[in-house]
Amino acid sequence: MRETFEPIKRRKIYAEIASQIHGLIEDGRLKPGDRLPPERDLAEMFGVSRTSVRDAIRVLEMGGLVEPRHGEGTIVREGPIDAIVSPLAGALAASKDLTADLFDMRKMLEPPLARAAALRATAEDLDALREIMSRQAEQNRQGNVAIAEDTAFHYQIATAAKNQVVLRVIDVIMDLLRESRVRSLQGRARAERSLAGHRRIFAAIQGRDPEAAAGAMRLHIEEIESLQAIPPGDVARQKRDAPDARLTSAVRASGPAEGES
Repeated sequence: MRETFEPIKRRKIYAEIASQIHGLIEDGRLKPGDRLPPERDLAEMFGVSRTSVRDAIRVLEMGGLVEPRHGEGTIVREGPIDAIVSPLAGALAASKDLTADLFDMRKMLEPPLARAAALRATAEDLDALREIMSRQAEQNRQGNVAIAEDTAFHYQIATAAKNQVVLRVIDVIMDLLRESRVRSLQGRARAERSLAGHRRIFAAIQGRDPEAAAGAMRLHIEEIESLQAIPPGDVARQKRDAPDARLTSAVRASGPAEGES
């Protein structure tokens, strides 16, 4: 039996370099399209020879994580995440009832993300969410459709949840839902309702209440989905479709969001 094993060898320098760069890619600190520093600079940063750096880059290249481009240097490639997300995007785009399927997926994905964000959000994440809501409020005051701010809010929550795969999935869903989201944000009443939903979600995340955050997110998505069937000018129906007691009770424990009383 002994002859089937080999002595343990100390890890080679190039493997450690490759591992560190791989970690930066996985964490999102190096993104697709980013260029690695030149070999000479990397060698200085790591305190190793250029040969070790060159070998590390070759390992990353063989793993499909980076690619050399003439005149550009070594570029971070679209990674394994895209291999997962791209087929998903194709399947969703081919759906016969795209909007319904996408909202179903949002209800599966985003409440757990809000729950995770309530546990993991940093002070920087909370500051970013506040700034997004401030921009959304300004867009509402000016009568503009705050589609970019709406996207940024949900994307920031996915960022706070610290899940790179779901970040890319959210990107795909938001892009495919763009037309219906524009409709759901048209009109002052709808725009204010969307912002109020965001504030409730934020209050739960800021209050570190994961269950309230998940509940507020789910009810927000359900409310936005219900607006799809309501003509923008149908004010009476919009009033009948106002948030119900479930929405209030889901976030009561976390208190009011900034700007609410």
